[in-house]
Amino acid sequence: MTAPVSPRVLAGVGVGRRAVVGPVVQVREPVEVPEDTVVVRDGVPVPEEELADTVLAAFRTVSADLSARAARSSGSLAEVLGATAQIAADPALAARAKRELAGGKPPVAAVRSAVGAFIDMFTAAGGLMAERVTDLASVRDRVVAVVAGQPPPGVPDLHEPSVVVARDLAPADTAALDLRYVLAIVTELGGPTGHTAIIAGQLGLPCLVQVTGATSLEDGTRVLVDARHSTLEVSPDDAAVEAVAKRTEAERALEEDTAPGATKDGDPIDLLVNIGTAADAERAAAADDARTVAGSGLFRTEVLFLDAQTAPSVAAQQKEYTAALAAFGGRKVVVRTLDAGADKPLAFATLPGEENPALGVRGYRIGRIHPQLMVDQLTALAAAAEATGTQPWVMAPMIATPAEAAEFAADARAAGLAKVGVMVEVPAAALRAREILEQVDFVSIGTNDLAQYAMATDRLKGDLADLLDRWQPAVLDLVAATARAGTELGKPVGVCGESAADPLMALVLKGLGITSLSMSLGAVPAVRFALRHHTLEQCQAMAAAALAATGPTQARDAVVALLDPTTRDLLA
Repeated sequence: MTAPVSPRVLAGVGVGRRAVVGPVVQVREPVEVPEDTVVVRDGVPVPEEELADTVLAAFRTVSADLSARAARSSGSLAEVLGATAQIAADPALAARAKRELAGGKPPVAAVRSAVGAFIDMFTAAGGLMAERVTDLASVRDRVVAVVAGQPPPGVPDLHEPSVVVARDLAPADTAALDLRYVLAIVTELGGPTGHTAIIAGQLGLPCLVQVTGATSLEDGTRVLVDARHSTLEVSPDDAAVEAVAKRTEAERALEEDTAPGATKDGDPIDLLVNIGTAADAERAAAADDARTVAGSGLFRTEVLFLDAQTAPSVAAQQKEYTAALAAFGGRKVVVRTLDAGADKPLAFATLPGEENPALGVRGYRIGRIHPQLMVDQLTALAAAAEATGTQPWVMAPMIATPAEAAEFAADARAAGLAKVGVMVEVPAAALRAREILEQVDFVSIGTNDLAQYAMATDRLKGDLADLLDRWQPAVLDLVAATARAGTELGKPVGVCGESAADPLMALVLKGLGITSLSMSLGAVPAVRFALRHHTLEQCQAMAAAALAATGPTQARDAVVALLDPTTRDLLA
């Protein structure tokens, strides 16, 4: 009789809360193509004088494929795919490859050398630019595959529900996933707020990043992925599998509650969803019959801009905004103005050669060099509001001072928009939240960027994920200061970062005085459940305990200790 296989547990950083069990499917690594490979078409070597055109055509093919995938996608997935398509279409890449060819390098070597130069440049720049290295490498490998007539790297065809495992997963790979058969995503690299994690959250998939050893697992190996506890268990026993099934059944039962967001004793809080396109809004509204939400707390309008070579017209923007507002009817929709730059470059606006773009011209600051972008966007949004008879809330990202808040408020109101706010993502804005709130009607806290700037830690750098833990007391101090200012002035303070989707953190945020939480649609039921099983007084006690903690682990543990015992199995 064969002895049972002992479970082996790999640790990582979890994204989401679900747990699943299924077989591993490894993502294909790029095929090893020798640099001196002869390029053949229809069984005949390509003449030397046609090699440059062949390589340039390969870049165009990859860009077109990525653009087509972006068009079939939405939200964050469409955003990052569009950005990767732009990389493949960048004339500088093609020009560099052409120069390498002219210098005598064979086609495969020329492509690798050209893209490699940009990878070195982005790596040296660090910060958010370093995250683009994954996308550059994806473009390089896809172009090489096209040139060499090889199948592209990425996810193989899936025929059964599986756990997709990769060293790292480029946006183009994620777009290729057949979601009917994807149970979870696991990567050895990446960070909790990187591309893979964001897209997995949007798709409602449990995800683990920073899982050392994951790529050594053989295809077909049965694993248990637990995003809530940040673990991957290899060959789980029957008891563990049964526990996951019971947990899944309990979590599904949460979706039956469609009551408005509120604490156990009836103190209200808006539960909202994040969207990136009008299509996202329509899907969220259509699915809303089972998970009532109060509207959208974050409409990422930059998705419309990122795959464009020129700024979208006022008419094009108005059409998109009108559709999104109409989808939610008269419910609240918070529209964030263009948040681009840094890791979301614009072909027509981003400054070239910024040494540290995360601290440079991004978000609201783009208006310093391209003021017409903001004018057009506010004009289009005001026209959409008039066309739908709704009153959208509009807010600007990357505001650092009360003066900037006042300037944006004046411009938005002059355009005809009545409900005006700003994002609090910069510590300076949190520290001067009262003065900023005196200039606007509301603020919304972007906890991902706020943590990045407060902890001086690139939010896309996976090996520093512990510093970006949402339970870091220093970050909670900034959230508390902002919420306190809102309470004192009687103005709404929302949260639309990843913290809003964590039901434990939602209790703390409510206790701090936050008035709305915006998240992916799939996160709403657990957050609603947590709030409806705790009183405002309990939430306030949890907030005080988290703020008094010496570190993130202690802060979370202090909140878990105060949970209603009947909710601990589902929330802790």
